[in-house]
Amino acid sequence: MSTPPPKLSYQWIDSPVGQLKLIANDKALVAVLWATDKPNRVLLGEMQHDPNHPILKLTAQQLHEYFHGERQQFDVPLEFYGTAFQKAVWAELLKIPFGETRSYLQIAEILNNPKAVRAVGAANGKNPISIIAPCHRVIGANGSLTGFAGGLGNKQKLLALEQAQQSLF
Repeated sequence: MSTPPPKLSYQWIDSPVGQLKLIANDKALVAVLWATDKPNRVLLGEMQHDPNHPILKLTAQQLHEYFHGERQQFDVPLEFYGTAFQKAVWAELLKIPFGETRSYLQIAEILNNPKAVRAVGAANGKNPISIIAPCHRVIGANGSLTGFAGGLGNKQKLLALEQAQQSLF
């Protein structure tokens, strides 16, 4: 497991799903956290407030566009901190198309480990880059909405936002 560099910057932004804490190092976004996040869900270390950080400004702009129906893909540079398995799961999240969902089982099967459904769920729950690495697009095999760091209400809002935009195209 890699550890984050000591110099991290953050800023809070308002969004339709509540306040989001954006965190970046000098070259990439490392987290999008929820105001309601459990303190130990994503461990990053010390950080300083910097509303002028270029990656944080870019991320805030792209999230604004996403929430206003002007963006379906993000192109912010990302850097994930986690185990090799977590990173593999998070890489699969990035491949889920806008407005679509996948089950935990489907992701486990893509990773050639169909018995790892719970491990996929645990990794999904530790996803540090919410919304941009779209863990909200992962649902139960029966189509049910399951755990989400931002709360199931916000998961439903994000899915509804994307599905509404999909129907316009």
